[in-house]
Amino acid sequence: MSDLIFHFVTPPIPYFIDSGKHTFIPGEKHVSRHSINVFDLIIVTKGKLFIGESNHEWTLDKDEAIILRPDAYHYGTAPCDEETEITWIHFQTFGAWDERNNIDECLENQIALFDKHKQNAYLNHSEVSSIFMPKKIEVSRTSMNDLTEFYALDHDPRPFRYWRKQTAFQTFMQNLNQDSGIANSSAAAQLAEKIELYIRQNYISKITNSVLKKQFNYHPNYLAKCMLKVYGVTPIDYLLQYRIEQAKKLLIQTDWSIGRISDEVGFNDPAYFSSVFTNKQGTSPTNFRKKISKF
Repeated sequence: MSDLIFHFVTPPIPYFIDSGKHTFIPGEKHVSRHSINVFDLIIVTKGKLFIGESNHEWTLDKDEAIILRPDAYHYGTAPCDEETEITWIHFQTFGAWDERNNIDECLENQIALFDKHKQNAYLNHSEVSSIFMPKKIEVSRTSMNDLTEFYALDHDPRPFRYWRKQTAFQTFMQNLNQDSGIANSSAAAQLAEKIELYIRQNYISKITNSVLKKQFNYHPNYLAKCMLKVYGVTPIDYLLQYRIEQAKKLLIQTDWSIGRISDEVGFNDPAYFSSVFTNKQGTSPTNFRKKISKF
């Protein structure tokens, strides 16, 4: 069976809705449900659970978890042969998401999913990123301790309980994501992350393939290959996209001139800035500002 992976686009990040616990006695199996409209994260804390979704089936042992889709048919594939305890957490996301067979498919589809997200998300000028979560997860001891702390919040006063559980849930999901090591399991992926961070921190400065070659001591073709694998774009294309996103924020939040914004985001040439902006956004910086500020 392929290692199915969920690909979530953020912001906003997946958010907590509800949670609970259940004990299956021997001979009892998970109920059948169809399209429950929330993601269902099931963690086995004792025993063994047999569960299926559409045409896939899994056996979950203690300290294993699975994320079930909000739009699919879920069912127990066999009765439990021992007392089995589970924790379930329902969550949802406002942003775009997809499920793919492996990380390579996720990365190949990343740009299309980003575009879909920006069409639907209210923060359509915000820089977006990816969260990759394996469908079936081995839960580390640290993450299980996070889960214990999560349920301890049930004793908090009601006005604070939900806020704290929301934060605890996101910490738990972040640690599950880090435990899986999906996004940065290869040397190429780690290098791409370093390039991306360097661009974000230095985008105002002059960045060329020669500068990147000197910074990372790799041929520009290899740097481009790494970035294409992880981000779907070359380093220079990522630089242009990042500068445009910063420019959009300044166009919305300030009344600065186009020339000043061009300088502030590293273009230094208003004509070139306008040309790149129009090519990327389908409208000029001036018309983008007019559209946003129109009442």
